[in-house]
Amino acid sequence: MKNRRYTTWLYRVLALILAILLFLYVNSTKSSNNTQSTSSTGANTSLTATKSMTVSVPLQLNVNSNKYFVTGYPQKVKVTLRGPLALVTTTANTQNFKVYAALSDLGVGKHRVTLHQEGLNHEIQSTIAPAKITVDIEPRRTVSFPVKVQYNSQNIAAGYSAGKATSDVTTVKATGAANEISRIKQVVAQLTVPQNTKKTLNSQAVIEALDSSGKTVNVILTPSTTTVNLPIKSDGESKKVGLNLNAKNGSSGTSYKLTSNVSSVTAYGSSSQLKDLDDVDVDVDVSDVKNNATKTITLDTDDNDVTAFDPTTIKVTVKATTN
Repeated sequence: MKNRRYTTWLYRVLALILAILLFLYVNSTKSSNNTQSTSSTGANTSLTATKSMTVSVPLQLNVNSNKYFVTGYPQKVKVTLRGPLALVTTTANTQNFKVYAALSDLGVGKHRVTLHQEGLNHEIQSTIAPAKITVDIEPRRTVSFPVKVQYNSQNIAAGYSAGKATSDVTTVKATGAANEISRIKQVVAQLTVPQNTKKTLNSQAVIEALDSSGKTVNVILTPSTTTVNLPIKSDGESKKVGLNLNAKNGSSGTSYKLTSNVSSVTAYGSSSQLKDLDDVDVDVDVSDVKNNATKTITLDTDDNDVTAFDPTTIKVTVKATTN
């Protein structure tokens, strides 16, 4: 009898344990399903998120470039992309699409054309700015022109002169619209000459096509640069000479003290011109000086019978004192 009661209670305890375990299992399953549902919702949200980005894209022209030359179009246009975040981001980074103007069926003259895109994923919407452009289609011409070296001779130091400039490139081919080619009056190699240059130059120069007004003509030059040699040499002999500063047109009863930022200059000329020249007389007009003043004086080559001075000007400080 006792054994039967013991067995009955044992079954009851086991049943209770199993019930508790089943309850815990069911709850854990619900929690897992809720977590997966939340994760799935987040993933779906991520996949359906949209984005808008604007990128700058080169503009391509569909035209017979061997026959025509096109002007007036922008080199780049802006494209606004709208669509799924991942697609828009990838497209903006790779730019694996193009924007073009269809000109193949158009003839010579000015045309207003609509821009198109090609290669975008169908899920991405796009807006091109500008949406339309005006282009000028002209017959393409290529003409050869001689190259002339151009430079600022005033930057050559006093007492020096330039010889004949020579260029590695003597002729260039100018390619462009026929009406632009007809505007070209000369093609020059623009050599940069530093101020107060005393030595021969051998450097790169940019080649430009110019019209009758000296303005740049919009054509393609081949080649576009050249190496220019500009020989520069001294004019005759040179000699270091001192300065005699003289106050002129001063007021009576006033003393003037003159000082300069330089104590000597270089004089250029023939040996006979420089033989007896030891000092240069520099006259300074002090008629307008009441107290202190600084004046810039140009050295006179005629009065001193020389070819040039270096420097050509000096600064003189004037201090006036009433006696």
